[in-house]
Amino acid sequence: MKIKTAIKLVLLVIFIVFASYMSSLSATVPSPSININLGGAGSAPQVANSIKLLVILTVLALAPSILIMMTSFTRIIIVLAILRQGLGTQQMPPNQILIGIALFLTFFIMTPQIKAVYNNAYKPLQNNQITLQQAYDNAAKPLKAFMLKQTRQKDLALFLRVSKTKNPKNEQELSMGVVIPAFIISELKTAFEMGFMIYIPFLIIDMVVASILMSMGMMMLPPVMISLPFKLLLFVLADGWNLVVMSLFKSFNL
Repeated sequence: MKIKTAIKLVLLVIFIVFASYMSSLSATVPSPSININLGGAGSAPQVANSIKLLVILTVLALAPSILIMMTSFTRIIIVLAILRQGLGTQQMPPNQILIGIALFLTFFIMTPQIKAVYNNAYKPLQNNQITLQQAYDNAAKPLKAFMLKQTRQKDLALFLRVSKTKNPKNEQELSMGVVIPAFIISELKTAFEMGFMIYIPFLIIDMVVASILMSMGMMMLPPVMISLPFKLLLFVLADGWNLVVMSLFKSFNL
């Protein structure tokens, strides 16, 4: 008990000394003051530059959604994920690798559209040659043309019917609110169709290995452990990555 009492007294003394030191330090060292001044824009160009900055920040905030929903990223990442599932390699390649591959393939496929948006929308807007609405229209044209090229007429008709919108004279008159969701479900269907074709050879190998193991009476041995090396060997010998990437490029009619 004496030891516990002595420890408590020592801790109390340390606390008192530390508190007195902090109080003396706060008394001698002045705390910094922070002032925030919001000045008004002095001219119209300053207001325009502020609006441009706000638009750029908004686009950066929505960039992940734009990348996923309005480009080829969705189809590519789904096909790669189904390929990994078919190989049965669990987390190999890791998600970071698959996303990186999908990103760079997306940039490669979308290069013409990116250049068109930069040259026809961003650059003239930066030079004050067009208005913000004109920049939006110029940026939407190449993206809309790309999405319409990949979208099924059935999906467009679905969203036109649901939104109770009259059929336009041509596809360019379609609003982005109709084109984007139609493009998304078309991409999902195409991705699953490609994934099904990729999955079939690996499924056949699993079935053959499972049948052989059952005929040998080795029912306790997981067939996946035996079939995995054969699937990897088949994929490597067939130059699988080259075939998958080439199939993705052809599916976009490049």
